[in-house]
Amino acid sequence: MNGPLLIIEDNEQNLYLMRFLLETKGFTVIGAEDGRTGVEAALQCRPLAILLDIQLPGMNGYDVAAELKRHQPLARVPIIAVTSYAMVGDRERILAAGATGYIEKPINPETFVAEIESYLPGGHLEG
Repeated sequence: MNGPLLIIEDNEQNLYLMRFLLETKGFTVIGAEDGRTGVEAALQCRPLAILLDIQLPGMNGYDVAAELKRHQPLARVPIIAVTSYAMVGDRERILAAGATGYIEKPINPETFVAEIESYLPGGHLEG
């Protein structure tokens, strides 16, 4: 059985849109509004993948990605940075911190789910 997708995102509208798009395609989604809560949720729910904003209150996305990768049960879980951080070096920095992929905001609702699925084991929702 596959776990849910975990979205760590502090912007309520962004979380709503991503959740809506993913649930419409059959995914179960759990949301967390800050980095520390996101790490705790990931340890509890063992997600299929983690969608991670970089600019979070308290604990930024770079630190969250690094913390997630320190936990053996989460070491192979794909982390996809979904962020408006698009400056030179931001993509490389989040990938170096442990992210598997990078999607810039604003997301494209027509391609978003396919982009997420490309990072999942088997490249699609399994089940």
